[in-house]
Amino acid sequence: MNDPLPITPLGGPFDLTIDDLPGSKSLTNRALLLAALAEGTSTLTNVLFADDTRVMMAALGKLGFDLNVDEPKRTVTITGGGGAFPAGSADLVLGNAGTAVRFLTAACCIGRGFYTLDGIARMRERPIGQLVAPLRELGADITYLDKDGYLPLRINAGGLTGGAVAMPPTLSSQYISALLQIGPCLDKGVMLAFDAPIISRPYVDMTLRLMDVFRPGVDALEIEKTPTADGEMETVRVPTGGYVATDYRVEPDASNASYFLAAAAITPMATCRISGLGRSSVQGDAAFAHVLGRMGATVEQRDDSTWIKGPHRLRGVDVDLNEMPDMAQTLAVVAMFAEGPTVIRNVGNLRVKETDRLAALHAELTKLGGEVEVSGDDIRVENPTPGGLRPADIDTYDDHRMAMSFAIAGLACDGVRINDPACVNKTFPAYWDFLGRLHAAATSVAEDG
Repeated sequence: MNDPLPITPLGGPFDLTIDDLPGSKSLTNRALLLAALAEGTSTLTNVLFADDTRVMMAALGKLGFDLNVDEPKRTVTITGGGGAFPAGSADLVLGNAGTAVRFLTAACCIGRGFYTLDGIARMRERPIGQLVAPLRELGADITYLDKDGYLPLRINAGGLTGGAVAMPPTLSSQYISALLQIGPCLDKGVMLAFDAPIISRPYVDMTLRLMDVFRPGVDALEIEKTPTADGEMETVRVPTGGYVATDYRVEPDASNASYFLAAAAITPMATCRISGLGRSSVQGDAAFAHVLGRMGATVEQRDDSTWIKGPHRLRGVDVDLNEMPDMAQTLAVVAMFAEGPTVIRNVGNLRVKETDRLAALHAELTKLGGEVEVSGDDIRVENPTPGGLRPADIDTYDDHRMAMSFAIAGLACDGVRINDPACVNKTFPAYWDFLGRLHAAATSVAEDG
């Protein structure tokens, strides 16, 4: 599936309910690790099977954990080590899976033995020094095998006792989640003191809420805010106590749901309902529906579902997406169908994702006829003639979110082709099949009309 994939315009509105969206990548990889660290056997359901999660499963297998995988049923059963690692050594090759790299870098430090971690060329360009530094402060023995601050790493693990760490601003919330997740396995727990706002805070909150699931009845954390001369310092304390085996159902992926909500938003009178994902979600990206609402879409969000209807006209929006940066590409494409400019603010960390997403957005939106300006950590997008996009072959830079977001443009514009469409396998292998449901639903509406 490496040939360019033409995207066929819908030609009209659709009415679609999606009640089988695969599980969240972020939650799947967190749950896999916590189940491995727990005492006893956990069963995870609605697990996402994609490149990033398969990397995590394979790595846990190399670390000696017993995984029983039933992919057709989206189920994984894991026998945890109670904070111990069965394997005394392992060479982990983790592709471009950021969550696996960051989470396992911290987790391997609580084992006992020698572990190496590496990834593809792009992963070697994604910094990890802001995680290694606090781990070293906690006593970890970590060596950079090539360039300081980047993979590959070698960990000489002798166990960690835990303690307090001062956390400066970080490029990724995954560094923080990685440290928090190992806290219950350390004799002294872990205390992180932040002197600046936590980047992508909803992802950290997601981590803490999932940790609570694997520590039933335990006061899993304490959060304090202390006034300082420069503002406010936030301290998060995670006490020791370990994890216990838990049966857990993974929520549908809110990031992947965004593409279908966006498709409805740019298609006048189209409707889309996502079941199992609503305002009670632990995923910050579930709030993206309300950004579309600010642009003119009709949005109804209940505890366990989200419904959206596309307006006759979309309007541009000025929004800070620091708390949900993975939504920036989706919003940037939607902006091409809006009247007036859209400004997406505070998303500088997009430069260290699977690709430099700010540069990639600038290049590909310009191909479609957009006026695009990147200024610092902000990006401004405007289409002088909304709906009048130019045909283009979209380069995806081995970035799944570039492929999935720009495919939405092709639903309302002739001549859009997606290069390297197979890159969606990273988090959503069935994406093109799901996108096809929009065409089937649009056809049904036309026939019914």
